[in-house]
Amino acid sequence: MKVEKLEKTIPDVIQKLEKLKLGDSLAAELSWCWVSFKNDNNPVGVIEKSQKAISLFKEIRETNSRAVSKKLIEDLEKSLN
Repeated sequence: MKVEKLEKTIPDVIQKLEKLKLGDSLAAELSWCWVSFKNDNNPVGVIEKSQKAISLFKEIRETNSRAVSKKLIEDLEKSLN
C-alpha cells in the first residue's frame, strides 16, 4: 500500500462517491477509515472500503464511461498494491 498516493487519491474518491450520490454511506465509511488509518496505521478498513469503491466505480463505468474516470480507478488500484 502506497500511503503517499492514497493521500492524494482518497479525497478524490470520496468526492466522486458523494457526487454520484450512490455511495454516500461508502464515502462516509471510507472517510472514517482513512482518518482512523492515519491515527493507528491499520490499513484493513481503508483497503476494504477502497476495494468496494473500485467495484462500484467499475459498475458505473459499464453503463456510463464518462461518470468515473479510468484514471481515478487506476490510481486507487495502484495505491492499494
